[in-house]
Amino acid sequence: MTIAVSASIATDHLMRFPGRFADALLADQLDHVSLSFLVDDLQIRRGGVAGNITYAMGLLNRTPLLVGAVGADFAEYRAWLEAHGVDCGGVKISDRAHTARFVCTTDDDMAQIASFYPGAMSEAHDIAIADLAEEHELELVLVGANDPDAMLLHTAQSRDLGIPFAADPSQQLARLDGDQAISLIDGAAYLFTNKYEWALLLQKTGLSEDEIARHVGIRVTTLGADGVLIVDRDGTEVRVGVVPETKKVEPTGVGDAFRAGFLTGHTAGLSLERAAQLGSLIAVLVLETMGTQEWSLNKDDALERLANAYGAQAASDLEPLL
Repeated sequence: MTIAVSASIATDHLMRFPGRFADALLADQLDHVSLSFLVDDLQIRRGGVAGNITYAMGLLNRTPLLVGAVGADFAEYRAWLEAHGVDCGGVKISDRAHTARFVCTTDDDMAQIASFYPGAMSEAHDIAIADLAEEHELELVLVGANDPDAMLLHTAQSRDLGIPFAADPSQQLARLDGDQAISLIDGAAYLFTNKYEWALLLQKTGLSEDEIARHVGIRVTTLGADGVLIVDRDGTEVRVGVVPETKKVEPTGVGDAFRAGFLTGHTAGLSLERAAQLGSLIAVLVLETMGTQEWSLNKDDALERLANAYGAQAASDLEPLL
């Protein structure tokens, strides 16, 4: 069975600022801020939420279905993903716009300032989940940050077709109103947010934690260096710490990597704890690498890091997925 990932597909322009953004931001001047940061480096990489997640799933021996809209400039990126086990049969090629662009600057604190140009992504709503379901046996549809109309449409179509879906609105929460946010999470088998997005979701919807729990199955909230909090359908909480990093290079795509590992593990029948441990391993590999799809998976090294972080039994349980 196939996990379909409907979300952005983009080219990342990643820059490093040798300092702290906080030192240049004046609290009493934010209403007319005008700043320029001289950066040390520019890396142009493949990215986008859907691209990052499917790449990671491919390395974990799944064959995920990539769902999104791109420009005619996607050919090289397509070949890269297909070479790493990704099915690109759900991709629409625009004849009017380029593939989306993500432009991000990261400072020494791992704080980020970013902009996103949607480009061809705005045509993702032309893709129908029903059409994909005729050609693939869909186990799950992850609906991530994408063209807002596509997010709402693909969520509604998955719900209407009875296909389990994961809600991962992430960066697009800022653009959504409360009713749209509720529509995206209602009936979701999984809800993914980070700590800030969780607070924003509560504010946008006006719902309490208990009320949101009645809309979703499993809630997964990533907490940065503090790991992840998972709340099961019955309210049971599972907390999992991070795999310690050897270095911090670039945080872009770390959340995508966690989602890929977690969903790969949980849909394979692993417990929530083990699935989160796998997600945490994949996340740290991305954190330690410049570029969201430049990392690789060394089984022996992965098992050693899992054993050091979570114990020998955890490593043994996760070995079949590596």
